[in-house]
Amino acid sequence: MAANVPAVARAMAIFEVFAREQRELSNSELARFIGIADSSCADLLHTLYQAGYVTRTARTKRFYPTSRLFSAAQSIAENDPTLQISREAIELLASKTGETALCGRLESGFVRVIGFQEGKYQLRYVMKVGEKMALHGSALGKALLAQTSPEEAARHLRVKPLRKLTPHSMTDPAQVEAAVDQVRAQGWAEARSEGVLGVGALAVGGLVGGEPLAISLTGPQDRIDEHRDLYLQVLLEVRAAAFSQPDSPVRATARKSPRSAPGP
Repeated sequence: MAANVPAVARAMAIFEVFAREQRELSNSELARFIGIADSSCADLLHTLYQAGYVTRTARTKRFYPTSRLFSAAQSIAENDPTLQISREAIELLASKTGETALCGRLESGFVRVIGFQEGKYQLRYVMKVGEKMALHGSALGKALLAQTSPEEAARHLRVKPLRKLTPHSMTDPAQVEAAVDQVRAQGWAEARSEGVLGVGALAVGGLVGGEPLAISLTGPQDRIDEHRDLYLQVLLEVRAAAFSQPDSPVRATARKSPRSAPGP
């Protein structure tokens, strides 16, 4: 049976700390952040330094990552078929609607944004690739949970307490589970000012290489409401082209009275 290697987890935790802090850090600071002894942290940093993954300032003796990890990750990402499929999907969404399009994958208790295509409207939603989104406060989160079993969805929603992000956020896991059940039935998800006040989103999910992914359109709530039917139709069309999933009926709300795409 394979065993966990704590040193590997701690080394990755060091890079996560640097990503969060975005500054040079001393050995003692890093040890405190990841919860290990200074001597153990020093051994990890020495190994990373010798391998070329971190550098050290001459005067203050503080550490910071080199570009080596980024270069390796970039090379991997450029050849990741999942990212290529998600990139094409959100580019198509944004071009057809003018709205900001996102792609997210499910991680333990949250959504990780893996694709972002900025919209063309002057007033638009902006986010960075790599950022986290709340499962309970986002259409992406609900769409992703709907790709899992009810038992797995319940587990993700109980990793940590659900925060009240806006007055419209659902913080009772059972309430979110009921909303996810509705997503499974209708085939698409919606968030109405639940993660960010005044921001709405529509999302659909599917599988790429067996992994659950979701794509969404996000923008001011009033604009999402105005073009809701068209946006749902576009989302369902892109999902059918990009994702695999069990066949499900398309609801009338996504097919009735399609209008021409709004201009930016």
